[in-house]
Parts: sequence; C-alpha cells; structure tokens
Amino acid sequence: MATLADVIEAYLKRLLLESNEGYVEVRRCELAMNFSCVPSQINYVLETRFTPERGYVVESRRGGGGYIRIINIWQQVKDDELLRLYEAIGDRIARHAAEDLLHRLVNARLLDATKAEQIRRFIEAETGAYRPPWADRIRASVLKGMLLVLYLQNSND
Repeated sequence: MATLADVIEAYLKRLLLESNEGYVEVRRCELAMNFSCVPSQINYVLETRFTPERGYVVESRRGGGGYIRIINIWQQVKDDELLRLYEAIGDRIARHAAEDLLHRLVNARLLDATKAEQIRRFIEAETGAYRPPWADRIRASVLKGMLLVLYLQNSND
C-alpha cells in the first residue's frame, strides 16, 4: 500500500513528465490542502524524494507569492553528462550512491528499469562476497563500464 509520501511524489513526478519546460512550480499550501496534510509533509517529500542525487533541484520562495520549483536536471541529459558521471564516480562508490545513480539514469530515460535492475543484481552478485572498501571499488568499476557503454550507444545514435 502506498504511503501519503509515495502518492505526493507520484503526483509531482507526473506533473514534471507533463511539463515541457523540465520543471514545475507548485504552492506548498495548495499541495497540503489537496492531499489533506500539513505543509511539513510536503517538505518531507521534497527533502527526501527530490534530491540532487536523484536528479532534482528544488527551489523555494516563501511568503505571499511563494512557490516551490522542482527542476528535473536529467530531462535534457547530454553525452558529456555521462562522462562527468564517469569521472565523478572515481575509484569507489557506496551502494546507496550507486542506487541513486541508476535511479537517475532511469529517470533520464538513458536506461530502462529492467536493465537497471539487471545491473543492480549483477553488482550485488559481484560485490556480495566483499566488504568495503573492496566492494565499493568493484561497484565503481562495474558502473564506469556501464556508463562507457551508454556513452558509446548515445554517440552512435
């Protein structure tokens, strides 16, 4: 069963998908009224579900004319972004950071959910017998290889 946070997240993501600009502006108080919750519940969703690690930037202006702008930074991903991600991984990456990266690639439509799950399982199989820092090094190596494949696919399209 979906929690209220899940429902609010799904609603906001749907608005983002329907937006042609790559961002959406909403009012915190209107969202709270629509979902019969307190504004802090909206804050919770924004702070935990719309993070830079997941490919979002949230801008907020308080007051009478206040708004919340949620920007999907992955909607217009270019090949050079893949190379920046490759470099950002470095020689090791924690499990949660790898999960966030896969999530971002799915949101950017550079990877479908099925392939992301296959990669997740492969990484788990490869790193399961190791503990940090070795598991983090293996995970980084696998993800970097995957990003290179995605880069080559995109540059050949």
